Amino acid sequence: MMNERIKERRKLVGLTQPELAKMIGVTKATISQWESAATSPKGENLYNLAKHLQCATDWLLFGKESKPTSNAEWAGPMETWDSSTPLNDDEVEIPFYMEVELAAGHGIAEAPHYNGPKLRFAKSTLRKSSVDPTNAACVRVSGNSMEPVLPNGSTVGVDTSQTDVIDGKMYAINHDGMLRIKTLYKLPGGGLRLRSFNLDEWPDERYEGDDLKQITVIGKVFWYSVLL
Repeated sequence: MMNERIKERRKLVGLTQPELAKMIGVTKATISQWESAATSPKGENLYNLAKHLQCATDWLLFGKESKPTSNAEWAGPMETWDSSTPLNDDEVEIPFYMEVELAAGHGIAEAPHYNGPKLRFAKSTLRKSSVDPTNAACVRVSGNSMEPVLPNGSTVGVDTSQTDVIDGKMYAINHDGMLRIKTLYKLPGGGLRLRSFNLDEWPDERYEGDDLKQITVIGKVFWYSVLL
């Protein structure tokens, strides 16, 4: 159980509940709730918990290193801005697509001009992931298939220049007109396996041959943010 792994790892690295709580920025009561399975860490808290317990998030979640891991990383808070707000020297605006209708042929990889909401990123954050701002876009995650890493309503950043699949990395895909965020794996013969974090409700999906024509890789996820 995840709560038992949290407690086990905390004791292994020699931290008390108050010490761990202070490092993550939560209360001692929150740590106690995680260790008693009353609640579970998500988003930024999950990432920071794994960091300070010196382990992988997938080990906390699943107890095994072989489970899918996200190449995305929480990179700090984000805000929306209007056109009158000046950019700082180290900032750039990225389109934020609240609703993406791919079936009509207009999506995050196709729209040449965008006048809707935007998110502001530090250029250093994008450089860290080798992302060109002109190829970056943000979209909102819908549904529970990627929980607990990406709860419903999370926001992800997508690099539309990176469409070559690397096994175990997370991508935005156009699946027959529907935007989906999945971890992808290549199959022999050119097929794809789509994997969700919520494996209990969303088992692996395999697409080969003509079925693969339904899927277009939009880009690789390089960043995410979660409202807790």
